[in-house]
Amino acid sequence: MENILLTVSYDGTDFCGWQRQDKADYGNPVRTVQGEIEKALKKMFGKDINLYGSGRTDSGVHARGQAANFTAPADNIPECNYIRALNGMLPPDIRILQAKKVPDEFNSRFSATSRKYRYFISTAPAVPADKSRYVWCISRDVNLETLNAMTSCLKGETDCATFAAAGDQSKSTKRYIDSARFYRQDEETIVFEIEANAFLWKMVRSLTGTLISGEKKGLGKDWFASILESRQRSNSLFTAPPQGLFLWEVKFDGIRRHV
Repeated sequence: MENILLTVSYDGTDFCGWQRQDKADYGNPVRTVQGEIEKALKKMFGKDINLYGSGRTDSGVHARGQAANFTAPADNIPECNYIRALNGMLPPDIRILQAKKVPDEFNSRFSATSRKYRYFISTAPAVPADKSRYVWCISRDVNLETLNAMTSCLKGETDCATFAAAGDQSKSTKRYIDSARFYRQDEETIVFEIEANAFLWKMVRSLTGTLISGEKKGLGKDWFASILESRQRSNSLFTAPPQGLFLWEVKFDGIRRHV
């Protein structure tokens, strides 16, 4: 047996998130990324295989570099064959980008040292149809200096309770944020990029929506620092829609911090 780590990309538009949900729709299974990959693994090996992801993404959220591992019952399959075989059985909105053998004790969730998300925002009056599934269109320009002044509050050990969705079951609302910034990708697209050891439920979407809404209202760093310090969910302004959000990268070579 071998422990295999997959790097997975997916268009989350037509999925009910990453995590398998066997009885979510009146007792019926719903379409999830984990569920589809486990179906492909069962076809490949002729038995049920459990897949362990680095974290969950919600309905409509995409991934460029989700990480997931499983224990393969065979130990003589070249790494490159997993990519070819699985992609041949998976739907086109899921692609395996990389497969490699890792130590037996490796776990995609517990071995991860940081996760990086990118949220894409269009400032154009309208978005071309082929891009509308992957950006949030706000139809106005923004002040990047103001936005980055606010994101400067998001650094190091941070209590993110203000941006935790109702129902989040995390034992702690503190997260270690390595970096957070807005930058312009092109004339009509800005990106919010944030990297941390882990994230609360819907935290990135809540942060994005609140920062963009605050900037529109003419608010700034002092206001954002105050609502962050309040640790009150009611002080967040808006949760951005899911389609602009991508789990961009999962890292395993940094400092392991609390979850």
